[in-house]
Amino acid sequence: MSAPGPIMLDLKAYNLDSEEREMLSHPACGGVILFSRNIEQPQQVSELIKDIRRVNEQLLIAVDQEGGRVQRLREGYTKLPALRQLELNSPNDQVLMQRTHAHATVMALETLCTGFDISFAPVLDVASETSRVIGDRAFHEDPQKITAIAQCYVRALKECGMAATGKHFPGHGTVDADSHLELPVDNRRFEEIAEHDLVPFARLASQLMGIMPAHIIYPNVDELPAGFSRYWVEEVLRKQLGFNGAVFSDDLSMKGAEVVGDYQARVDAALEAGCDMALVCNQPQEAGRLLEHLEGYRSKISEQRVAAMHSKVARTSSISDYKTDRRWLEAQDVLRPLFDD
Repeated sequence: MSAPGPIMLDLKAYNLDSEEREMLSHPACGGVILFSRNIEQPQQVSELIKDIRRVNEQLLIAVDQEGGRVQRLREGYTKLPALRQLELNSPNDQVLMQRTHAHATVMALETLCTGFDISFAPVLDVASETSRVIGDRAFHEDPQKITAIAQCYVRALKECGMAATGKHFPGHGTVDADSHLELPVDNRRFEEIAEHDLVPFARLASQLMGIMPAHIIYPNVDELPAGFSRYWVEEVLRKQLGFNGAVFSDDLSMKGAEVVGDYQARVDAALEAGCDMALVCNQPQEAGRLLEHLEGYRSKISEQRVAAMHSKVARTSSISDYKTDRRWLEAQDVLRPLFDD
């Protein structure tokens, strides 16, 4: 099997069909993201992941398991509170950090033991009342507090063997529009963004293994959305912040990506901007076309960055292993007051 390619795609249901098996074995396919429609209960999704790996063991397998309203693993898994609830329901900073570490530990162990490599987490956006899509997905309204809480969260992920992915660079929380449904525009100058939304990304750049840019245009900085902008990805993220990990485009099927053109234009723009892997979700026909479009595409540095994102947990681990893990049991005790609420 050749090195994994630059496309991360999704699946239609609980099991692989013949077309999906062919797509997963394509040299341009490098990853799979699973959604709620693929997840019925722990044993089923564990078997699905094993089946995916039998087709192509080099694929990076991801999920969005933030907690709160963005939690794909539900039946048979811990119902985690939204990240913002950690600070709002903690009496002091010491308890907040204990609960943050516990939240990340429970999420990581349950996700890794199921067979995933990563959850696209944590959200590093600034919480604000104006953002319809971020809201309580963010840790806090203060970038300095976000940084401190996120450092604790990222450290817990690393201790469990999961690479952390910060999103949505350089910050989605200040805009009102939802980039799934429309193209948000942020008219602030770079200096304003750098002093506010960009702070957590700058402070955690050396601790994150992955980053996902936002489908937002910052017209006073660049005319393209951040994930398609070489200025944002190469100049700011790579050079100024010194980030050396993998950059994942947000889903190319989102409304915020349409400004770049058709799907071929979108994936070309994302890769040319410096993204290492492009997500193509809810559009299997387009994903198939893009695999063919990128059949001969190779980037050794991108392959190395993505390979570093793979789980550090042995593939022989069982779906139920976390239930006897001392770290998981202790973390459950720390989080119990939030469950009781």
